[in-house]
Amino acid sequence: MEIKSYIKENEQRFLDELFSLIRIPSVSAQPEHKADMTACANRWKELLLAAGADKAEVMPSDGNPLVYGEKHVDDNARTVLIYAHYDVMPAEPLDEWKSKPFEPEVRDEHIWARGADDDKGQSMIQAKAFEYLVKNNLLKHNIKFIFEGEEEIGSPSLNAFLKKHKELLKSDVILVSDTSMLSADLPSLTTGLRGLAYWEIEVTGPNRDLHSGHFGGAVANPIIELCHLIDQVLDKDGHITIPHFYDDVVPMPAKEAEMIHNIPFDDEKYKASLGVKALKGEKGYTTIERNSCRPSFDVCGIWGGYTGEGSKTVIPSKAYAKVSTRLVANQDYKKISQQFKEYIESIAPDCIKVKVTPMHGGYGYVCPIDHPAYVAAEKGFEEAFGKKPLAARRGGSIPIIADFEQILGVKTILMGFGLESNAIHSPNENFPLDMMRRGIEAVVGFHLHYDEE
Repeated sequence: MEIKSYIKENEQRFLDELFSLIRIPSVSAQPEHKADMTACANRWKELLLAAGADKAEVMPSDGNPLVYGEKHVDDNARTVLIYAHYDVMPAEPLDEWKSKPFEPEVRDEHIWARGADDDKGQSMIQAKAFEYLVKNNLLKHNIKFIFEGEEEIGSPSLNAFLKKHKELLKSDVILVSDTSMLSADLPSLTTGLRGLAYWEIEVTGPNRDLHSGHFGGAVANPIIELCHLIDQVLDKDGHITIPHFYDDVVPMPAKEAEMIHNIPFDDEKYKASLGVKALKGEKGYTTIERNSCRPSFDVCGIWGGYTGEGSKTVIPSKAYAKVSTRLVANQDYKKISQQFKEYIESIAPDCIKVKVTPMHGGYGYVCPIDHPAYVAAEKGFEEAFGKKPLAARRGGSIPIIADFEQILGVKTILMGFGLESNAIHSPNENFPLDMMRRGIEAVVGFHLHYDEE
């Protein structure tokens, strides 16, 4: 049966199965949902078996369980490992939802619920493409599945699981649907993700809060000094001043750079959507390069002194900031983390004490656009959406993708179908039915063309 007909004939069943997952509030960030994590994992086990997996099992980890499944076709065939996550973000604030977050509804040709897109809806795309291939005897390579329940809290148990089960997860490429496209009319494949390094800075001045009238002008104010330190991390052209910060930054291949320059992008619309009069960033680069292909530095939070109602004339003893950098492929977040710590300590004046605490981080990732699996994904997208997808690097970070490459030794194809309007992590998360249909078609195309490459 042709794929469009198969989707049309089985769509209600697909939705019923997806809704059975969504109704399980698998919120990994909230301990009260511990039992829901196991329930959701068990439900995925049932669905993978029903879709045609030879076997599926719920496997323990140091945290929430993982779901493993496989379909063996041929010892000599290649193997695709499909990764997804079954945990979701908390639904709060609940009063901003137009319908109950864990009671899915279809309105205006969209599915509305927590997890509709991220990542239960996109995971279902993978499962149903697999089902179609198996039931129509079209699958020519082996498939493995690994679905985790901690992605939304940073995948703390996955790294150890990968190392422990390297042989079980052995594959030729990893396929992930947990990213987004540029727009519904601009299909795109994510070719790169930025890495991340994050710190907390503590600045201490006097040994207690001081009266600003008695001591003002004679003692360093920790908030002011903290601001001076932060200000020195970026120069007037938007370059990060940490010594050797850019040493490992690799230039983008010319072909990919050309594709990125061909992405339609309107600075005026971008400014209007953000409510700003002007944009600011690293000199010599376009907006889309700055927020996806180049490193960046940001202050995520800053506090100290008196912030309550009314006034209190005080020089605080301490001030704090949480800061981060987004990194590009080949930059080592551990190396950058130490460089930043040493730099801030070196420029701190004697009138204060500075403590820099590294918090967390992850590596960036790049997939070459001539990789056979990437070419297969391109063809699948083109057949489903009627146009060749653009190559697009994204500004966010998914540290586990780099872990896959470092531990399992294989590349990942980021074949995502999300849209900005899907409101993932926010109230009223949704997923267009048309995107689910096209997604299934595109993934089927990927598998068929991967056998040709």
